[in-house]
Amino acid sequence: MSGICQDRVVIITGAGGGLGAAYAKVFAQEGAKVVVNDINQEAAQSVVDEIKANGGEAIVNTSDITNYADSENAVKQAVETFGDLHVVVNNAGICRDRMFASMTEAEWDAVIAVHLKGHFCISSHAVHYWRDQKKAGNEVNARIINTSSGAGLNGSVGQSNYAAAKGGIASLTLNQSAELGRYGITANGLAPAARTGMTEDVFADMMKKPEDGFDYYAPENVASIVVWLGSEASKVVTGRIFEVEGGKISIADGWRSTGGIDKGARWEPSEVGGAVDKLLSEEVPPQKVYGA
Repeated sequence: MSGICQDRVVIITGAGGGLGAAYAKVFAQEGAKVVVNDINQEAAQSVVDEIKANGGEAIVNTSDITNYADSENAVKQAVETFGDLHVVVNNAGICRDRMFASMTEAEWDAVIAVHLKGHFCISSHAVHYWRDQKKAGNEVNARIINTSSGAGLNGSVGQSNYAAAKGGIASLTLNQSAELGRYGITANGLAPAARTGMTEDVFADMMKKPEDGFDYYAPENVASIVVWLGSEASKVVTGRIFEVEGGKISIADGWRSTGGIDKGARWEPSEVGGAVDKLLSEEVPPQKVYGA
């Protein structure tokens, strides 16, 4: 019996461990051919070896996702090895947590590069490939799956660099969805909660694996929706950010304009305070910033 991603070719960044490794393994279980991208070649090889031992197909790629030229090699390797490309899962990430008043330029730049630029590089080369396929008259049923975060959607104390990058990724996903549908490409994002190297360091007690019963924070819980989004079955779903935690799937509802107050003329500066007070009294309160 074939899986829901039978013979689809998938690149997953940061797939040497954590969520990315779980995605790679479940994609392979569902019949996909997987390019396991990670700068740690040994970790990536371990994931590939496990996939192959279980009868799946996978290869290692060590392209630097923050380097535009090098990231093209991931796309080339996928096409040269497996004959096509259908899905890019942008998963790789790092943290350099610091309160904003103490954050260094290097800490800011590193997080923005890996998360935000990293989401651009391989996706850009993949989109060029898919656009060329479409122009050549070939059917394209492609997927970009991005990784945002609750920090990006709501903010997170001590993570202004990470929150800014993840908020940017959510907005990028909306733009990709609006622009790329004409080529047969969907774009969706995730805000996952799961046990990874990063979360175990910060939330060790909460993320601890239980001795028995449902493993609430197992990365495989998130992998299920990622693999479905990568399948042909998700064709009509695009421009969404899914929050996934344990057995719960929800959609993050983005910024929306309220009804507002229209004076029909220019507001005098002294009048604005009263208008803002009225707007605030009528608003649906936003979710709190994490850690506030």
